[in-house]
Amino acid sequence: MVNPQIFRAYDIRGVVDKDLNENILYLIGKGYGTFLRRQNLKTVCIGGDARLSTPAFKEAFIKGMRETGIDVIDVGIVATPVLYFSIWKLKTDGGVMITASHNPAEYNGIKLNQGLQSVYGEQIQEILKLIQNKDFETGESFLSSNDQMDEIYKNFIFDGIKLERPVKVIVDGGNGMGGPYLPGILRRLGCEVTEMYCEPDGTFPNHHPDPTVEKYMTDLIAAVKSSDAEVGLGMDGDADRIGVVDENGKMLFGDQILNIIARDFLIANPGEKIIGDVKCSKNFFDDIKKHGGIPIMYKTGHANIKSKMKKDGLLMSGEMSGHVFLKDRFLGFDDAIYVCARFVEIMSKTDKPVSTFLADQPKVYNTPEIHYKSTDDDKFDLVAKVRDSFIAEGYDVNDIDGMRITFKDGWGLCRASNTTPVLVLRYEAETEKRLHEIQKLIEDRIEKLK
Repeated sequence: MVNPQIFRAYDIRGVVDKDLNENILYLIGKGYGTFLRRQNLKTVCIGGDARLSTPAFKEAFIKGMRETGIDVIDVGIVATPVLYFSIWKLKTDGGVMITASHNPAEYNGIKLNQGLQSVYGEQIQEILKLIQNKDFETGESFLSSNDQMDEIYKNFIFDGIKLERPVKVIVDGGNGMGGPYLPGILRRLGCEVTEMYCEPDGTFPNHHPDPTVEKYMTDLIAAVKSSDAEVGLGMDGDADRIGVVDENGKMLFGDQILNIIARDFLIANPGEKIIGDVKCSKNFFDDIKKHGGIPIMYKTGHANIKSKMKKDGLLMSGEMSGHVFLKDRFLGFDDAIYVCARFVEIMSKTDKPVSTFLADQPKVYNTPEIHYKSTDDDKFDLVAKVRDSFIAEGYDVNDIDGMRITFKDGWGLCRASNTTPVLVLRYEAETEKRLHEIQKLIEDRIEKLK
């Protein structure tokens, strides 16, 4: 039987041999193929990351899809953005990436697309029901391979970036899928590049591939501080999330990275709307407005944001988690390789160090994401109880995604993670004392109502 818990909000993900094996990938392939066929869709490209289980899983998934009558183009072992690029370039109806992104080595998973939009939420549950009911289409199909997408993609990125001067860069690939792409592109652009952990290795021998968590960036931070590099660039396991370290070894949060790119974008595009998710700093939203843009606070989740961007015709969005989506001069999906190159392009326009880029913003104190243990059965109800209790007391609550309470001197967030059994909390205030007060107020309420 297929474990329904692996069918999550934005993708399918589980532990290899416990939740996922070749037979389960075969069944999910049949479910996804059926989902597409019933919309009169026929063609799919598929890629996979460097995890040890990926080649066999990819083969099993292809077999399942083909039995439903889906024509498949295998683009090989690639970064997730290259798979997205392949959908666009090859004009397929859908796309499949076998990856567990930044999860530990014992995990694997599947990201599903219909065109350049993620298959998520109710659509993923629809595929689960097809599998549970053994309700599958059948048909004839073709399988082909295309090993040229890597080079076409690299050339596409290179052609879209122009540097005004060389930049000294250290790239930490995290032994994920970004390493074979970014250093070479930056060198072609004229950068001086030092590589760290850029060889894909599905065991992730050096550190967990999540560039948004400081303890996984310590090697990159140390390398930047001990050199004359101007910036350190990190990517997660499948290269759709970016991390940045400034010349002093200080990490930038995802909203700060987006903020820097947005300032540059708004010079030529005043009045454009830019999305930041509910975890983003007040400084981000205020800064977009100050520089002539219209800030929009929206739900967390790459699938949610891509859908909103398409619906509203937006050109730029991002999340605290390091997903940055650029339709301006690009294709609209989250691509850490392209965003790193775009960031370096902005750096090349000035001799000022990265640490000065947002130095004019007010000083605030904030926390990273805090994960508060809950259960998948209870987390949404608990957040609703906490939210309703604060609304009843007259607090200023934004409920677009969980609850974000705004005070005159700070804010606090409590939302249920769509991917793990936790509540996601984040706090920000004008003083450290006030930060702790807001944190205590919300966490005491969670404890009381859980």
